[in-house]
Amino acid sequence: MTEFVLVPGLFTGPDAWRDTAGKLAAEGAKVQVVDLGPARDLEAHIARVVAAIDTIAEGQDVVLVGHDYGAYPAVGAADRRAHRVARIVYLDTGPVQDGAVPLAAVPDQELREVLAEDGDIKGELPVPLREEWRRWGSTAGLSDEALNRLTAHASPQPHGTLLQPLRLTGAGNALPTTGVLCAESGATIDTVRMLLRFGDPTIKALVRPDVTFFELPTGHWPMLSCPDELADVLLRAAADEGTRLEAVGEEEATQPGYLRPFLLDVPEIPRERCGAIDLYVPEGVHVPEGAETGEPRPAIVFVHGGPVAEDARPTPRDWSTLIGYARFAASQGAIGVTLDHRLHAVTAYPTAAEDVAAAVAEVRADPRVDADRIALWFFSGGGPLTAPWLREAPSWLRCLAANYPIMAPLPSWGVNDPRFRPAHEVAHGGTPPFVLIRVGREAPAVATTVAEFVGAAEAGGAPVEVIDVPGAPHAFEGLDHSDCAREAVREAMGRVLGRLGLK
Repeated sequence: MTEFVLVPGLFTGPDAWRDTAGKLAAEGAKVQVVDLGPARDLEAHIARVVAAIDTIAEGQDVVLVGHDYGAYPAVGAADRRAHRVARIVYLDTGPVQDGAVPLAAVPDQELREVLAEDGDIKGELPVPLREEWRRWGSTAGLSDEALNRLTAHASPQPHGTLLQPLRLTGAGNALPTTGVLCAESGATIDTVRMLLRFGDPTIKALVRPDVTFFELPTGHWPMLSCPDELADVLLRAAADEGTRLEAVGEEEATQPGYLRPFLLDVPEIPRERCGAIDLYVPEGVHVPEGAETGEPRPAIVFVHGGPVAEDARPTPRDWSTLIGYARFAASQGAIGVTLDHRLHAVTAYPTAAEDVAAAVAEVRADPRVDADRIALWFFSGGGPLTAPWLREAPSWLRCLAANYPIMAPLPSWGVNDPRFRPAHEVAHGGTPPFVLIRVGREAPAVATTVAEFVGAAEAGGAPVEVIDVPGAPHAFEGLDHSDCAREAVREAMGRVLGRLGLK
């Protein structure tokens, strides 16, 4: 027999879980929803979850379910009662460790910074207004009735619950865990696998046979948007079902798509490493001895996505995909450029933008480069880095391009920096030409950002050209060598080269 202990997240209480709890009970499981109530700090919330566990008869399998902030008291209670807990379920939130501060559960970077600086443990976050819930997570799937209910039953969140660090003894470290990902929040099993291949140390720690994952096609409050489906997932998690990261397979884990052979046969043009950049120069392009310039060529700078762990090896400029594009560009007469930038976290876009700007300046200073004919080509999580170039496009920037881009910070990132929202820029028009490769097998949250960008471009009359690859996955170049995928890459390169005066 399994008994579920459901721990609510920010602002929410037992009412939000009413339908999911009812479905679990109808399926024969026992259920408790912890009322965290007016307790003022994290330890008090942990004590309430511990008290719920202590009411359960010995021999029952206890499954703790923590939703966003609720993961902290759930994990804290599991540490105190490890011998009673069969599994911890993280619902639309990441794993938490000793010393973690629950403030990380607040999905608003600016608000986190204000609370951390203020340090007022006696205050509280007011209940969001009905139209403000989007600040706290994706509302995808929520009906008007559900939003009304969420608002009506919400309670203020005491600052003390967010500012007190989680203290663990390590007793629960080996407990089985399950992550329930909400796709409309931006997290999918595919994105978790991608982070694993990027070397994310947090994800590496989850490659264990007792760690499983499920994915729901909804937003941040599945207990309201799809309560029955959530109950089914929780029952399956308790039965040790779900996707395991080890199922990625040895070959795929050691050789992810971006390190596999490029989908096009391109010449083996050697690289020239010049500080932060690598150049792939067309044959015969040089500066004659004694001359200040030779025959300058336009350049295409390929900007990787991320976040990529700081210690990931090889670094992005040595990835097969980026090298393939740079060599392809060089084979067509342009100087191809790759670089490494410091997008090591979703909060690092300002630093990465500075790195990209510095690399572009270095490229333009090379005497073999026509400084008045430059294109920038972005990938995946590099999409937000297009915004500064759309906002203040210099005359020498002839074109922007992006492959399967994330065109705005995802809801789960908690990053609201307006400087990195490309849709805001194209909505005003007057931006450089933009070539966008859109894949058919895209994560829903990512596809939403692309749709918003394309819609804003159409409204503003911005010159955005979309090339679709219907059956292709994110980062398809090493995974999909179909004729359709090859033709999309050739077409995109042709359009970019055309803007540079090479076609």
